[in-house]
Amino acid sequence: MTDRPTAAVARWNAAHPIGTPVVAYPGFRPEVDKNGMRLVTRTRSAASVLGWHTAVVWVEGHGACIALSHVDPSPTTA
Repeated sequence: MTDRPTAAVARWNAAHPIGTPVVAYPGFRPEVDKNGMRLVTRTRSAASVLGWHTAVVWVEGHGACIALSHVDPSPTTA
């Protein structure tokens, strides 16, 4: 069963403040497309729920929000 978006957002925001270094995959995750876009960046917003169905966050260097399922916290500084 997939997680409710509101629970995913609450967990993300509790653990990852704005400015957290992340690796984001705007299209497909590398498990699906090894040639997909990979952004080493930072979050520029708190996570939120988009349209009552998807947990998302905004990152630096990308003009649209990205699903939390496509964002991994990174130990390296972006």
